[in-house]
This record gives sequence, C-alpha cells and structure tokens, in this order.
Amino acid sequence: MSGLDEQATPEADAISVADLVRDVALALHDGDNVRAAQLVVDLHPRDLADVIELLSPEHRIALIQALGPAFDYEVLSEIDETVRDQLSEALPNELLAKAVTELDTDDAAYVIENLEQADRDEILAHLPKGDRLALERQLEYPEESAGRLMQSDFVAVAPYWTIEQVIEHARETDDLPDTFAEIFVVDPAFRVLGTVDLSRLLRTKREVLVSDIMETDLHVVLATADQEEVARQFERYGLMSAPVVDQNNKLVGVITVDDVVEVLQDEADEDMRALGGVGDESIADSVIQTAKSRVPWLIVNLGTAVLASFVIKAFDATIEQMVALAVLMPVVASMGGNAGTQTMTVTVRALATNKLGAANAGRIISRETLVGLLNGLVLSVLMATIVFLWFGSSKLGAVIGMAMVVNLLAAALAGILIPLALDRLKLDPAPASGVFVTMITDCVGFFAFLGLASVILL
Repeated sequence: MSGLDEQATPEADAISVADLVRDVALALHDGDNVRAAQLVVDLHPRDLADVIELLSPEHRIALIQALGPAFDYEVLSEIDETVRDQLSEALPNELLAKAVTELDTDDAAYVIENLEQADRDEILAHLPKGDRLALERQLEYPEESAGRLMQSDFVAVAPYWTIEQVIEHARETDDLPDTFAEIFVVDPAFRVLGTVDLSRLLRTKREVLVSDIMETDLHVVLATADQEEVARQFERYGLMSAPVVDQNNKLVGVITVDDVVEVLQDEADEDMRALGGVGDESIADSVIQTAKSRVPWLIVNLGTAVLASFVIKAFDATIEQMVALAVLMPVVASMGGNAGTQTMTVTVRALATNKLGAANAGRIISRETLVGLLNGLVLSVLMATIVFLWFGSSKLGAVIGMAMVVNLLAAALAGILIPLALDRLKLDPAPASGVFVTMITDCVGFFAFLGLASVILL
C-alpha cells in the first residue's frame, strides 16, 4: 500500500486512512523508517497532512525525517495550526529554512510566525535577500489580515507594454510565481491600474498594448484589512483573485480564491466552536490546553445554573405539595433552551456575515417574536394534551401550556437581543450568547411554570 485509492468511497477512505496510519506507526515503532516512508511517499500533500496529524508527536517527527528529501514542504501549509506549530518547534531550523524557501510567502509565514524570535531570525538568515525582505514585511502585518493572507509573488507590467513584451517577460524572468492566472498593470509608482486575465492575453495579437485590453473594474484590498472581510468580498463578487495594496496604494501582493476558501472554512469552524464555548481549540491540543480553553465558560455557566436554582428554591413549598411539578420542570426549561439556541444560532451567523444590522434589526426581531409566539402556542397545546392524559389534570395542563408560551417567547427575544447587544458593545456574540440565553430561558421557564402553578393549582 503506497497511497490512498482515489476511487474509494468515503467509508473506504476513512478505513484506508486509519489502516495507513496504523501501518506507518507500526513501522516507525519497529524502527523500519524505510517502510514507513514507502507507505506515504506517493500521497498528495493534503492526505499526508492528515496522516501526520493522526500520528503521535514523536512519530510525526520520525516520519518527516524518514522521508528526507522526498518530504513535500507543502504539507506544512496543509496541516492543522496546532500540529504545525509543534512541528516548527521540533524540526531543525535548517529544514524549516528550506521549507520557507520553497513555499509561497503566505504559507511560509504560517510556518514560522509563532516561533521564538531567535529561531525565526536564524531561519530568515538562510533565505536570499529578496525572499527574506518579502517574508519579513509579511510578518509585520497583523495576524488574520490580508497582508498575512496574500502571496508576495505576482506578475506586474506597464500599461504601454505590448502583449509580445509581456509574454517575453513571463518566459525570461526567473523570480515570477510558478503559477498565475492574472497579470497586474501598474504605473511607475507601482499603483494598480488594471488587470489582464491570462486567457485574454493569450487570445490577443502580439502588437496590441496592455492598456487596450486591461480590466479597470478592480476590487482592491488593503493589506491591513481583516481577512474575514476580504473573504466576504470574494464571496459577494465571485472573485478569483484580488490585488493587495499598502497605505500608499502600492501593490504588495495578491490574494487568490484558494486562500479565501481556507479563511471561510476557518471562520465557520471558529464560530461553531465559539457557540459551543470551546474557544480556539484543536484535537491536537494537550489536556491542560483543552481544559483551559473550556473551563472559563463552564464557570460562567455554573453561575447561571445557580441563579436558576435560586428561582426553584423560591417555590420549594409549591413543589413539595405537588410532585408532578418537579417531573415537568425540565420539559419547560429544555424546550425554551432549544428554541433560544435556534434563534441565537441564526442571529450569530447573520451578524458574522453582515446580513443583520441596524437597517433590518427591527424587522427580524419582530419576525423572531412572532415565530416564538407561534411555536409556543403549538407546543403548549401538544404538551397540555400530554399532561392531561398523563396526570388527568386539565389545570396542570393549562399551567404548563401557558408557561411554555411565555418561555418560548422569552427564548426568541433572548436569542436575538443578546447577540445584538453584545455585537453593539463590540464583543464577540458567539461564545457569550449561549450562556446568557440559557440563563434567561431557565429562569423565565421555572418562574413562569412554578409561579403559575402556585396561583392556579394551590
């Protein structure tokens, strides 16, 4: 077995990866590094990255060393960030220097950005002056900015060049990127004037000037712009690439759609983890790192749970007189929590994609209020019927029905108003909203159910 079967089904792929990782780990454990290298040498960099991530830390280093010159440095750009940082710390600086020389500048920055300054300087010292300056400039930009995301290698030509000159330039110049689909047209100050698609260039006669065929409708990206905002522009306008400029409007790089796809995936993963209160964690993190990322919101959640228990304590006499109330309390709280989570998830995602703001907030709040009221009425009738058949009490059914209407209405309002309030305060609504929405649905649900029970039943 030297690679994964490209025609296999997803289930077969999963089994193949598991078997491959096991075989590689056994070979490395037995000291058979040649066998381990043979098992993975033909893999695509993305597949090899998956294998390395699934291996234990000591086996990861051993496998890379076993591959030697056959190791494709592109793997380092495909690998999980936590694992990549661990590898960067463990691998010799000479190997990392070779890696950053062969990788695009954006990928090279990812490899060394979290290293100690002394190690980073040692690696940069191995690079040719031009590559070193480009990488140092890229590392100066803020993390998660367009400057970190861009590639510093691009093709730029003058507007007065002919198509023949551009073709000769692409053929004869050594330091151009290996692959490119777009050529940028710049003035003497390196400000972007337009772009020429490679397909259009190849279909144009040699004597035609670049200025005659360049596209001037540009979507220029500022190097300090947030990468999430850049990704939204690509998604909104269907861009394949975009020029990146500095504060002086000088062309400094290019962002391509493959980089943006990774940003969209990362941002979606980040929002999903934040909604679960787990922060920026990875399955490669240690026990201590994982616990540290999860415990803060668990402590906050503990506080809100204690607050809900105080509400229950206020009605302990009511519960003692009617045990059925204790049986039914979780139903009210659970339905409110689930309804609140639905609204909150939609709201947080809409905020993250700039589809919810001051212009339409009122309309969306009204919609969610009516949805919560309608869902509450439907579920209250259903639950009241179940309670009547179960306990034989129409009054108890009416109490839980009214409590569910109140709680689902509160859940809808909390699910949209809390994320909106946090966003207005410039706080990330994803990690914080869930805790507060749960607190409100629990407290309102218990208070409405037990309060109505004490008035109507006792």
